[in-house]
Amino acid sequence: MSETPLIAALLAAATVRGAAPLVLAALGGLFAERSGIVDIGIEGKMLASAFAAAATAAVTGSAWAGLAAGLAASVALALAHGFACITHHGNQVVSGMALNITMSGLTAVLGNAWFQQGGQTPLLGTGGRFAPIQLPGTAALAGVPGLGLLYGEVVSGHNLLVYAAAAAVPVVAWIVYRTRFGLRLRAVGESPGAVDTAGISVPRTRYRALLVSGVLCGLSGAYLSIAHNAAFIRDMSAGKGYLALAALIFGQWRPGPTLGACLLFAFADAVQTRLQGTPLPGVGVVPVQLIQALPHVLTVALLAGVVGRAVAPRAIGVPYVKDR
Repeated sequence: MSETPLIAALLAAATVRGAAPLVLAALGGLFAERSGIVDIGIEGKMLASAFAAAATAAVTGSAWAGLAAGLAASVALALAHGFACITHHGNQVVSGMALNITMSGLTAVLGNAWFQQGGQTPLLGTGGRFAPIQLPGTAALAGVPGLGLLYGEVVSGHNLLVYAAAAAVPVVAWIVYRTRFGLRLRAVGESPGAVDTAGISVPRTRYRALLVSGVLCGLSGAYLSIAHNAAFIRDMSAGKGYLALAALIFGQWRPGPTLGACLLFAFADAVQTRLQGTPLPGVGVVPVQLIQALPHVLTVALLAGVVGRAVAPRAIGVPYVKDR
């Protein structure tokens, strides 16, 4: 029997798992940037959430307590970003980068101070992380050629946060395009002056957008440490926040295309993991460092080709100062 279907199914499953944190973080960034706030601090929020979730789960033994702590840490950073950029009209890029740099160092320092494991948290037990879920019908379909493999490996067997990421895409699309809040969100990102004239508070709308962004980025960071892995390690986000932001730009600030970009980046990451140490015909073994750079090279190549045609919200990055 050929191993090709199994390899393809395993690669697809790895793509789904790898796309989950990117999707959650990118959708969080979508809310912030649609409101006119540059959300380059996604990386910092993911790191803070990953550390808080793993540290809390290690102490309490509860994945749910860890998730709550991760959400709280991410939301706190989102509100701090809003305080700097909305209340005090600060530079949004500088504020976001400050969050990223601070969290990169602070999580390692706190991890070393609290657990004395070189910045890592202790390995989590069964109750401290979200385990894979076997969906109904997995055993019944196991013997069906093709369908059983697809359902058992690609659809079933993921943890709760993977399914949350899948459900988030249509929910976010509905909120952004079908609700009053979504209409106000898009209007604030395009013409905050007109929204203010209509009697809608621009700062309040942007703070609400950052609050939602903090929740989604918190889910993304917690996924890394208490679902996909079983501990926090230093800089474990490994640039995924920047990849999520690139996917958001590539998807032109729309949920559907952003999902496609996240899947593409996750597929490239899954491929590079499988290619490490594997000799290629006529080439031999490619250096590991070159293989590991594949997702980032793909990101640069794609953005270089499409970013010029991506139309960002017109008011993005511009602090709104109400005329007196």
